[in-house]
Amino acid sequence: MSIPFLSNTLDNTLYTLGFFTKIIRSTGYFIIRGHIAFKILIMQILFTCVEALGISSLLALGIGVAVIGIGMPFLVSFSQERLIYSLLITVITRELGPLLAAFIIAARSATAIATEIAGMVISHEVEAYIAVGVDPIEHLAVPRFLGVTISMFLLNCYFSLFGLVGSFLVIQLFNPLPASVYFDNLLQILTLPDLLISLLKSISFGMIISTVAIIEGFAVERASTEIPVAGLRAVSSAFTGCIVIDILLSALYYSL
Repeated sequence: MSIPFLSNTLDNTLYTLGFFTKIIRSTGYFIIRGHIAFKILIMQILFTCVEALGISSLLALGIGVAVIGIGMPFLVSFSQERLIYSLLITVITRELGPLLAAFIIAARSATAIATEIAGMVISHEVEAYIAVGVDPIEHLAVPRFLGVTISMFLLNCYFSLFGLVGSFLVIQLFNPLPASVYFDNLLQILTLPDLLISLLKSISFGMIISTVAIIEGFAVERASTEIPVAGLRAVSSAFTGCIVIDILLSALYYSL
């Protein structure tokens, strides 16, 4: 049983890498002549990033409250209050922030993209594009790929910023201090590798979520009942891919 499973996993991985390569190659053509599908890119960013700011703000504030509420009393008992800044950077900026932002986008946009493209396949709209000489990868896949990747980058930045600012408001309940002291201490702890790994994770997650969702959308055949299944597969595969990449990038960060 293990050999067919490994073989199937390898085939799926190679197919995904090949499809990802085709999307990257088509991105250049989209930039040059993609003005027709530029509206799709803008709408994707609006849906994926702008409309997710509310839930992102709530989660970021919740994480900040949890870190301060749990960490501050514990650190105070050891007279190590200053370590709360390292804890905030680690949890919000470097580790949990990018992953939670990815989960928000995967839950919303992966489902939407997969079901939308699946509906186009079922209704033969994709065949119509091919019949008139329009590349569906360039016209349908690339703007969604770029939109999700850009949105993931922006949402991660917003999540980290809002989480750290929200934590400042929460910390006033435990140990009131001037804003200049709080943010000076954060900037002293925050390093360039912290920023780079956070941005690298966000871009990687965006690419994974969009690529998986597009593949699952195009993978349907003829039955309309496949459309919701494609959405579910896209979300589960996106979650799995993001977690695996997060583990690998974190292991790389801590090994350097």
